[in-house]
Amino acid sequence: MTDFPDIKAFQSSVRQYIKQNLPDELRKLVIQEKMDIPRDLQRQWHRILQKKGWGCPSWPMEYGGPGWNDMQHFVFEREIALGDAPRSMVYGVGMLAPTIMKYGSEAQKQEILPRIQNADHFWCQGFSEPGAGSDLASLKTRAELDGNEYVINGSKMWTSEGHIADRMFGLFRTDSSGKKQYGITFLTLNMDAPGVEVHTIETYDGAGREINQVFFRDVRIPVTNRVGEEHQGWSIAKYLLSLERFGTAEVSRSMRTLQKIKNLARRNKLNDFDFDARLTRAEISLRAVELTEYRMLFGEEPAGAEASLLKLKGTEIQNEILELFHDAVGNYALIDARDDTSVDNLPENLPEAGYIAQAHFNFRKTEIYAGSSEVQKNIIAKAVLGI
Repeated sequence: MTDFPDIKAFQSSVRQYIKQNLPDELRKLVIQEKMDIPRDLQRQWHRILQKKGWGCPSWPMEYGGPGWNDMQHFVFEREIALGDAPRSMVYGVGMLAPTIMKYGSEAQKQEILPRIQNADHFWCQGFSEPGAGSDLASLKTRAELDGNEYVINGSKMWTSEGHIADRMFGLFRTDSSGKKQYGITFLTLNMDAPGVEVHTIETYDGAGREINQVFFRDVRIPVTNRVGEEHQGWSIAKYLLSLERFGTAEVSRSMRTLQKIKNLARRNKLNDFDFDARLTRAEISLRAVELTEYRMLFGEEPAGAEASLLKLKGTEIQNEILELFHDAVGNYALIDARDDTSVDNLPENLPEAGYIAQAHFNFRKTEIYAGSSEVQKNIIAKAVLGI
């Protein structure tokens, strides 16, 4: 961006814009480590960013993005996290859009990308299924070709934001005759199509409506909704998952959470050698993950399978830090923030007690989604180390 040739000036501009424009209601949800951000707030924040041309930060200029270099994008993501702001519409902006840019037809680019950029369409991801989560290639939800339409039957599992999404992108079985990675096709569909049903899944932490199971009963979609060639969706999925895994590490947000723990410990004069040692080890580990992220972002070769290393270690340290946060609050973490009576008993010096248990339990799933830690280790062994 020519407006900010100096990266420090750019960083200051981003920081100030977030501070002045982030809605207080949204900031509160992010501070409480919430994943279930309401649709209206997501749209509002996206459009606030889009006023500056920042709503789709990773997009090239030819598709309406800011055309930032890698350092500007890195600084922007860091300031978004440290400023207690959410990323903007992750599934559409950060996952589907780059995939459409790479594999989509010209008609799909013209139809899909502007609606993501304008926050007109919310997207969700239809990958995992009952019995096909970490082993994604075992998916069985079928899309049978019938003239100029596919007819879909089956279900998708753990569908984040499926209840607020207008559309879904997903993987569907179109052939079962060969290797299981073959015969998978990448399709998009409307969530209000006849035969689509969305059922909420209650999570252990009770954090609210966030994930769902989606059922398909003779759902008909046009062939023009296919991205790429029929049966060749696995290659597209691997590309999209590399984008998801890179973002799942959430290094900057873990840095912000670590700082909140330090502030809590200082405020409450925690003086425990074992806790201090754990906090120090966590900070060292996070610094190592940060340097790994930096190396992958600014290395000579783009990260491919190596992104699995970042996802593996990033989510592990993320959960270690949240466990530390939970332990720092102590017995007050048992308070249920959904119970008004309990909230009335929150100590003034421990406002974190109202949400940290939910956050701790909810984020346990980050070591599973986008490919479990065990899957990441297999990818690293095979594709990176050549074992």
